[in-house]
Amino acid sequence: MILTTTDSVEGKRITAYLGIVAADAMMGTNLFRDMFAKVRDVVGGRVGSYEKVFTEAKQEALKDLEEKAKALGADAVVGVDLDYEILGADEKTMLHVSANGTAVKLG
Repeated sequence: MILTTTDSVEGKRITAYLGIVAADAMMGTNLFRDMFAKVRDVVGGRVGSYEKVFTEAKQEALKDLEEKAKALGADAVVGVDLDYEILGADEKTMLHVSANGTAVKLG
């Protein structure tokens, strides 16, 4: 399965458009991550625990997108777009990642 942000796959011809596919991943943070992030906010630097959650959420959304495209018989998903949103406040912070694209057959 090919996932690409472009509207085509180089060297391949799109023979059928199977429809838009969409997937979401919602990942929660926790009190300890939030506490360390607040410290990093004051002293500066990268927040590895948040980066890990962010990476996991992207991977989950793309994995679900691929599974939905396979269920339609697709060979690829073109025009993949990832959107991110932070939900909640205080100790209830959630990261929402959505992945969208067009499932296609290639020839």
